[in-house]
Amino acid sequence: MPRPCRCRRIRCNPDTNYFKPRGIPLDMLEEVNLMLDELEAVRLADLEGLYQKDAAKKMNISRQTFGNIIGKAHKKIADVLLNAKALKIEGGKVKRIG
Repeated sequence: MPRPCRCRRIRCNPDTNYFKPRGIPLDMLEEVNLMLDELEAVRLADLEGLYQKDAAKKMNISRQTFGNIIGKAHKKIADVLLNAKALKIEGGKVKRIG
């Protein structure tokens, strides 16, 4: 039986929650869902340049969990960019701070 999911702390609150390739009608696109905790992991690691240990502390999760989250996020973002898919940002068990 898996352990219950801990609530992840996030600071980012995106103004836009949907991205799609220009010139392709929405009904022709496959959609990929990026969870809010995945977006926060990308923000902390890639935009702010934090080490996984420090970023994990900010999100109130273990370093290993952070590594799993950032790995999933990178894979989803690469899929969206390389395969011309739509990206929807929403969901996840998160607590907004700040």
